[in-house]
Amino acid sequence: MYAILDIETTGGQFNEEGITEIAIYKFDGHEIVDQFISLVNPEIPIQPFVVKLTGINNAMLQSAPKFFEVAKRIIEITNDCVLVAHNASFDYRILRTEFRRLGYDFNQRTLCTVELSKQLLPEQTSHSLGKLVRALGIPMADRHRASGDALATVKLFQLLLAKDTEKTIVTELIKTEIQKGIAPKLYTIVESLPSITGVYYIHNKDSKLIYIGKSNNIKKRINQHFTGIDVKSMKIQKEVFSVTYEETGSELIALLKESEEIKIHKPIYNRAQRKSVFNIALYVEADKKGYLNLKLQKTDGRRKEITSFSTLQEAQNVLFRITSDYKLCQKFTGLYITKESCFQYKIKECDGACIGEISTEEYNARVQEFVTKNSFENQNMVVTDKGRNISERSAVLIENGVYKGYAFYDLNYQIHKIEILKNILIPMQNNRDTRNIIQSHIRKSKYLKIIKF
Repeated sequence: MYAILDIETTGGQFNEEGITEIAIYKFDGHEIVDQFISLVNPEIPIQPFVVKLTGINNAMLQSAPKFFEVAKRIIEITNDCVLVAHNASFDYRILRTEFRRLGYDFNQRTLCTVELSKQLLPEQTSHSLGKLVRALGIPMADRHRASGDALATVKLFQLLLAKDTEKTIVTELIKTEIQKGIAPKLYTIVESLPSITGVYYIHNKDSKLIYIGKSNNIKKRINQHFTGIDVKSMKIQKEVFSVTYEETGSELIALLKESEEIKIHKPIYNRAQRKSVFNIALYVEADKKGYLNLKLQKTDGRRKEITSFSTLQEAQNVLFRITSDYKLCQKFTGLYITKESCFQYKIKECDGACIGEISTEEYNARVQEFVTKNSFENQNMVVTDKGRNISERSAVLIENGVYKGYAFYDLNYQIHKIEILKNILIPMQNNRDTRNIIQSHIRKSKYLKIIKF
């Protein structure tokens, strides 16, 4: 049995929101068997932007029941049900917070239709409720009102259940009341966190930062810390008192911000990340015949590197790709050790630079093309990525080869000039790690857009 719900709130500070409207449809997998819909007096003002979004204002709620007056009915209709919602972590957190204020520990299994739709409908470009139901032809009325959104979620869930013929995904995605191996205190912290991309901060009881990390799913990553059995995880579990976070939307910004925050705060359990972990660097040097060779060597801060890597395996994989893309010789990139022609020449995939059949000028021009494209030296560019919501984009600015910081801007607003971007820029430190993080992410990500000035 499922209790499919939607909650509208006042907005405001995290965990200080109040419920303004709630709708719950009890669903047996085939049809609705019970329902509860009600406005709720939150006893605090509604944020203006929420009034504009939902149409619910303070005057409408003056005579509405307060939460304690509807609490019993909520418990009755959700009893022995899996709570289902679009972004279930939000609705469940709000309900638990309201019940906690009444001194009642409200615990239910939950299922999120956002996660479920991503698994079963990966081809959809958006998994927001409004866009998803429109794309699927599901009728929707009273958008951003609890009853309308909950009823649309019922119809969406019914479609998703039909899609999941083996019922394996539904079973896997149901969040149990308290996960095995995690203490109730830690579980409460995990449940208060969102499944978003960003940087998280783990504090002890004295509010001191003991660990900083980044994740594409903060809630999932914190849960891994709290259920881990390695030495660091066990220490974190023992000392943690609270977890805060900052949403970035962009994984690149999360990586950059994590790197800077660790260097500034030096948390006790981030020892390995306080210093550079890019141990292998790519250098260019001319051999005795004048050919420019790309070489992987141990990082040397006294020399000018093109880029660097965390592991030798990563470096070699990238160098193989570079060699192929720019038609370079594996002998000159150190990937094939020989005194004669390289193996690629024997199978006609190298045009003979290794045995002098290609002039130094022609070969070196290819190497220089790679160096120019992959060095930030004197480059002005903006790396754009997704933002913190569907109407926002993020931007990372490199000016004259120096990382300047990042910004978020409205999707409808185009960034054409660096001067415009600087007005909204959040300044950040430029160092070797930031350069390598950006270069590495550009190599790996298919979704980044680079604008050069």
